[in-house]
Amino acid sequence: MPQFRLTVNGRERVVDTDPERPLLEVLREDLKLTGTKYGCGEGQCRACTVIMDERPIVTCVTPVRSANGKSILTIEGLAGAESLHRVQQAFLEEGAIQCGYCTPGMILRTVALLKEQPKPTEAQVMEALNGNLCRCCGYPAILAAVRKAAAARQASDSKSAE
Repeated sequence: MPQFRLTVNGRERVVDTDPERPLLEVLREDLKLTGTKYGCGEGQCRACTVIMDERPIVTCVTPVRSANGKSILTIEGLAGAESLHRVQQAFLEEGAIQCGYCTPGMILRTVALLKEQPKPTEAQVMEALNGNLCRCCGYPAILAAVRKAAAARQASDSKSAE
């Protein structure tokens, strides 16, 4: 079996596996990182979203060979030792976590958006999350959480500038 080197949540990992195996399976089964969810298996629901080299990707249709030598951030690697990431905190405070199945993908997609666009417009938020499906229809709370996380970042940036 070929060997693949991945940096997952800041830690180098080596996996011997079939190069066409979905990254989602490797994360969940080999690395025991089960926060990334299997939704549709077709890249359509985005429940399996992670951030690879600063960009959100769907792992159910991404072969592990595409991740070789790359840096991957999963939901498990987002929070600090003492506190939640501001996006996670906003989702919690806004009640944007119902069944929780879509939450990791929604959170990581939001993290990527706010890194690229710290002050997103409503249209940019809608575009970024378009395709992330919530089976509980929690979209109003999710959008409120994204707005709250963006505002928290702006407040943090303002304090840093002072």
